[in-house]
Amino acid sequence: MVGQVEARKAAGVVVDLIKQGKMAGKGILFVGPPGTGKTALAVAIARELGEDTPFVAIDAAEIYSSEVKKTEVLMRAVRKAMGIKIREVRKVYEGVVKNLKLGFVKHPFNPYVRVPSEAKITLETKDDSITLSVGEEITQQLVQMRIKKGDHIWIDAETGVVHKVGRVKGVAEAKYYDVDTWKVEEEMPSGPVKREKEIVRVFSFNDLDVYFASQRLSITGLFGIEFEKEIDEEVRKSVNSTIKKWLEEGKGEIVPGVLFIDDAHLLDLEAFSFLTKVLESEFSPILVLATNRGIAKIRGTDIEAPHGMPLDLLDRLLIIPVRPYNREEIKNIIMIRAEEEEVKLSPKALEKLADIGAQHSLRYAVQLLRPAYVIAERKGRQEILEEDVDEASKLFIDTKQSIEIIKKFEGLFIK
Repeated sequence: MVGQVEARKAAGVVVDLIKQGKMAGKGILFVGPPGTGKTALAVAIARELGEDTPFVAIDAAEIYSSEVKKTEVLMRAVRKAMGIKIREVRKVYEGVVKNLKLGFVKHPFNPYVRVPSEAKITLETKDDSITLSVGEEITQQLVQMRIKKGDHIWIDAETGVVHKVGRVKGVAEAKYYDVDTWKVEEEMPSGPVKREKEIVRVFSFNDLDVYFASQRLSITGLFGIEFEKEIDEEVRKSVNSTIKKWLEEGKGEIVPGVLFIDDAHLLDLEAFSFLTKVLESEFSPILVLATNRGIAKIRGTDIEAPHGMPLDLLDRLLIIPVRPYNREEIKNIIMIRAEEEEVKLSPKALEKLADIGAQHSLRYAVQLLRPAYVIAERKGRQEILEEDVDEASKLFIDTKQSIEIIKKFEGLFIK
């Protein structure tokens, strides 16, 4: 990231507060002009909390464009941003496929088609080798996953679910490729084929909601005709009870994620009230809001409030200001974007874009990169010159220039 030193320090303090468990009942509000990195800071907070931390980003306007209630949309987002890490010790068969023989039978409805019915698979490690006879369900998984000699796999002894880890070099009669989609291991795994394996999985609360709801399908849902548009509150209570049980038994660990809501001023009183309730709940993600509004009316009311939000919610938020970028920071950001988009800029073109960013906006300057590159290509160059930027800025105007044109030709526009 470039610039925003104070906001980044504040975000770092927030990360420490979260790790210390001292952010309960609180949220964060990023306040600043458009294009100042509010979303990037929210993502950075999630990444600092760890790879398994769920991150859910929505725009406040999204809650009004769905067939379900807006509180249901928000609840799903909240539940997606909460995770539980489940650790289980399972009995598995793990090794490298040394041999695989499939058995087929005629399809019950089409005698000309054969379907897999059983298989014999030999799994091998440095220290052990076991040949397993498996039934139809596991055989179908082996066929669907295209398991072949040289594949490193493990089979859950309790559920029969097959997992492919990668491929191992040096297995007789196995085919290898210079480019492969799977990780290729140099050495054969060691230890017994039949073993106990710790399995760590992270599920979002919403994943569990959907699974539990699928167990309670109506007759119409059972036949795939219609599914409930909203998840019943009783289902969520059941999920919460199950999660509490896992926590008490030491099988699970809560992974609080980040729910980022951009353009938060577009939410209404009902949505703000819902979010206040979420902050008070025992299972709550880190709520991060962002807005570019000053004093504005709360949506659906005539009440004016800071950032268009009710004061009772604002009192629960740590407000982090995000200031506009200065010219040097804009220049650095343009250099980074040009490198990412593989666009070559001359020194003068870079300075010109930095001037445009400082006078107009960073987003406008960045948006001119591609048009300027196309103009340079038409002139037979791979490098953007200052004249290309000038031409692009005349062809494509920014919001301020658009307003000036509207004022100049006000009488010609349809009102």
